[in-house]
Amino acid sequence: MWTTTLDRFLCHLFQTGDLKIVYPDGVTRRYGDGQGQAATVTLHDTTLPRRIVMSPEMAVGEAYMDGRLTIEDDDLHGFLGLAIRNVAANGQPWFRKPLVMARHLGRHLAQFNPLSRAQANVAHHYDLSGALYDLFLDSDRQYSCAYFRDPDMTLEQAQEAKKHHIAGKLRIEPGMRVLDIGCGWGGMGLTLARDYGADVLGVTLSREQHAMAKARAEQAGLADRARFELLDYRKLEGQFDRIVSVGMFEHVGVPHYGAYFRTVFNRLTPEGIALIHTIGRAEPPGATSPWITKYIFPGGYVPSMSEALKAIERQPLFTTDVEIWRLHYAETLRHWYDRFMDNIDKARALYDDRFCRMWRYYLVASELSFRLNRQVVFQFQLSPQQDAVPLTRDYLYRDTDGQDLQHAAE
Repeated sequence: MWTTTLDRFLCHLFQTGDLKIVYPDGVTRRYGDGQGQAATVTLHDTTLPRRIVMSPEMAVGEAYMDGRLTIEDDDLHGFLGLAIRNVAANGQPWFRKPLVMARHLGRHLAQFNPLSRAQANVAHHYDLSGALYDLFLDSDRQYSCAYFRDPDMTLEQAQEAKKHHIAGKLRIEPGMRVLDIGCGWGGMGLTLARDYGADVLGVTLSREQHAMAKARAEQAGLADRARFELLDYRKLEGQFDRIVSVGMFEHVGVPHYGAYFRTVFNRLTPEGIALIHTIGRAEPPGATSPWITKYIFPGGYVPSMSEALKAIERQPLFTTDVEIWRLHYAETLRHWYDRFMDNIDKARALYDDRFCRMWRYYLVASELSFRLNRQVVFQFQLSPQQDAVPLTRDYLYRDTDGQDLQHAAE
């Protein structure tokens, strides 16, 4: 029964490409139009047809991790590219729609992140061995989308460009108090303190990140201007001239969007500026992949623009600018994947083969979601004051004398 149901599911889903499935009983079937991208997948577990029909993302991800599903030549990019492209184009068949709807309706419970749960969710991912992140991130440990102003940039150059692009939007002047919500390992805060003369407070719920950020500030001689605290954003007090938050909003959860943007408003001075940088979906609200929730980012969710703006509009904040980065994160993730694969023996020594397969699957699926399935990055610039920033974006690309900064750099 389940093999027949899976066959119907795959016939609906794969309209293009050439997917060959070897079922547990040895029967081989092909899906797609036989043109273009091809992949061959073998199912080694008799329970997989049922599991895939019920929850394809969870079942395929777990089976790949465990070796119960193998891909010819281990071509993970080829298989996931074929699958994601067809999912994006063809959607779910009628018999799976109730399951998808149930997952959507349950997302508020899945994303309920009170303080205790938020800290546990953060620890699940960010308190992994620090040595793991050294294997694939840039030297500043920027674990968010880089900005490839020039496609030939190295990862280090593109991450530097990202930080300075954000700093430009913040219009920082020496001595300004800056709050960094979700400060990671401190790279953004240290840049704003060192290069722009800001007085930075960074907050995180990750013990590993907090310890490293503090140590980096000490080593750089910036501990008096870049302070880092192990603190939830909802516990903050005082006001700041600027607020920056990069790659943290994905962990807030839809039930807490009101509290998040209320905090942004309450912590900003009347003429202050905030810049919120987050992964986003270029489609209506949805639900997080159950595999991602279980293994990578528990409590995480990628918002649609309508969800984020709905929460922003309920606060006395002007949305002074929205910028959308499209393929920058795909390029960032490809750099991370290549670096991880170059160091996979070291990763295997830290953890095991199953972890390495999980991490590969995470990086490849994420990259291809940006390339093929309507994931982007949003940058929301916000202020209580309508004219807190110039009325055009020219200020980002010209210096105080009106010279074009891009040509000047060349």
